[in-house]
Amino acid sequence: MNKTVLIGNLGQDPELTYTPSGTAVCKFSIAVATWKKDTAPDWFNIVSWNKLAETCGTYLKKGQKVAVEGRIVVNKYTAKDGSNRTSYEIHINEMEMLSSKKEANEQDAVNSDEVEEHPF
Repeated sequence: MNKTVLIGNLGQDPELTYTPSGTAVCKFSIAVATWKKDTAPDWFNIVSWNKLAETCGTYLKKGQKVAVEGRIVVNKYTAKDGSNRTSYEIHINEMEMLSSKKEANEQDAVNSDEVEEHPF
């Protein structure tokens, strides 16, 4: 069974786009704390589709805490330098916002002062 559940904070505002056929696709990354306190978080690339993608693109903002559930998708490709590469994404079918509106507004104020974003 390929099932993944993650709770973390968004690293940047989601990117909502549409395929040529009109299907909504939303991509964002989340930082998930590790069990060890002084360790950097693990970063995961998240992809949502259709109505869920539109919801994520509309309501999620950088810094918000979310819970996502989905499956791991492995992408194998050849890089520009000719080497074989592998990337991993979590394609989600459920998302729950865990930050309160007050926390989200406070985070927006903090984020407006920040410059660095985690690259997707």
